[in-house]
Amino acid sequence: MCGAVGSAILGCLILLFALASGAERATASSGSAPSPNSHVGVASCAGSTCHGRTEPTGKVVRQDEILHWQDESSRTGAHSRAYAALAGARGQAIAAKLGIGSATSADECLGCHSDPAYAGKGERWHAQDGVGCEGCHGGSGGNSGWLTTHYAVGQTHASNLSRGMYPLDRPRARAEKCLDCHFGSDKPGQFVSHRIMAAGHPRVSFELDLFSALQQHHDEDADYIQRKGRTNNVQMWAMGQAAAVARATTLFTEGRLGNQGMFPEIYFFDCHSCHRQIIDGPNGKANWVANPGRPIPAGMPPFNDENMIMLAAAAKVAAPGMAAKFDADSKAFHAAIAKDRPTAIAAARRLGSSANALADALGGNSIGRAETFAIIDSIASNAISPRLTDYQGSAQAVMAIDTLLNALVRQGYVSADGAERARGSIDRAYKAVGNSNAYRPAEFRAALGQAAASIRALK
Repeated sequence: MCGAVGSAILGCLILLFALASGAERATASSGSAPSPNSHVGVASCAGSTCHGRTEPTGKVVRQDEILHWQDESSRTGAHSRAYAALAGARGQAIAAKLGIGSATSADECLGCHSDPAYAGKGERWHAQDGVGCEGCHGGSGGNSGWLTTHYAVGQTHASNLSRGMYPLDRPRARAEKCLDCHFGSDKPGQFVSHRIMAAGHPRVSFELDLFSALQQHHDEDADYIQRKGRTNNVQMWAMGQAAAVARATTLFTEGRLGNQGMFPEIYFFDCHSCHRQIIDGPNGKANWVANPGRPIPAGMPPFNDENMIMLAAAAKVAAPGMAAKFDADSKAFHAAIAKDRPTAIAAARRLGSSANALADALGGNSIGRAETFAIIDSIASNAISPRLTDYQGSAQAVMAIDTLLNALVRQGYVSADGAERARGSIDRAYKAVGNSNAYRPAEFRAALGQAAASIRALK
C-alpha cells in the first residue's frame, strides 16, 4: 500500500509508470490496411509537421505534444513509460508472484500499461510505446478514421468526433476514459484486483482534475476555447467523483469481478479497515472509528467510499436538491453489504443511478467562485469531516482541497500569491496523511479544517 501523500501521493500513483531499462519489444503488424478506428501507433503522429516538433511553434496546436508525452523527467511522460515499468524489477516480481509469465506479455498488465487497441492494430503500432496517443484519443485508422482529416483545412472538432476521435473535452467522457486504467473496468486487462495489489501493485486511486493537469500537453488558448470551450476545473473534479462512484458500484455488481472464490473481491473495500495494527491482550483497544456515513456492524470492512464522501460534499453545494437522496442511497448501500450480496447489488445499482444523476446535474450547473469556496468548506464541515475516519477518504479530501484551490487560481478567482499563503496549512494536512500506518483521524480532521480556513481567508 502507498503511504506518502502531498506531492508524494502523486509519486505513489505514478509508480505504475516508473521508468525501467530493457523493455521487451513487442509489435503487431499486418500487410492489410488498418480497419476503421484501428490504432495506427504513436509513430503516425510524430512527424515534425504534426505533433513531433521540438518547440511549440504550431499555429493552431503546439505540435510538440510528443516531446511532453515522452519526457522522462516529468510526470507528463508517465504514459510513455507505462510499458517500460513492466520490464523493471518490480513489474517482473509482481508477474512472478501472480504466475502469469513475463509482465511485458501478460494480458493482465498490457490492458493498462500499453494501448490495448481493442479495435485493431496497424503496422506502426508497438506495445512498448506504452499508453500512446490513441489510448486516450481513440483509434484513428482506416478510411473512415480521423488521422488524415483532423489536420485538414476547414475540419472541425465535431467532424473529428464523428470519425471516432474520443471527446476528451467532455468531463464525463474524460472521466470514463481515465477510469478504465486509473480505477478499473470490465475490459480485458483493466481490473486491478486485490490479488494484484497484494503482489505489489500500487493501490489504485483516482482524481480527474489532478490527473488531467499531470497529462496536459496543450495550452488552453483562445483557439482551444473557440473549438472546445473553456475547462471548468471544479466541474471536472466533481464529475470525476461522480463517475468514480458510478464505476465502483457497476463493477461491484459484476459477478465475475465482485467475488474472489467464497470471498467478496476485497479491492472494493477500504484498505485501512484491514491494514491496521493488531493489538491483543488486556490493554488492547479497538482501532477502528465509528463512521456516521456507514451504518455497518463494528469490525466489518467498509466499502471504499472516498469518492462517495467527496461527491456528497459537492452535491450539498452544486446540486442541493439531490444531495439528501445521494446520502440516503450511500448509507443504504453500506448497510446492504452487511446483509447479503443480492441486497447489496440492488443497493449498489440505486447508488450508481444516483451518482449518474448527479453527474448529469453537475455537468449542467455553473460552478463559479462562490460555489468553489463553498465546496471547500463543505469538505471540512461538520456534516462531512466526521466521515473521514480512514486513510483513503482523507487522502482524497486533502487532494480535493488542493485541487479546488488550484482551480480558484486557474479561473482567476484567487491570485497565485494568495494561494501561496494557504500552502503551509495545506502541506500540514498532507503531512497528516503522510504515512498510512500512522494515520490518526482526529489529527487529520483538525489539519483539514485549518487548511479550509486558510483558503476561506482568501475570499
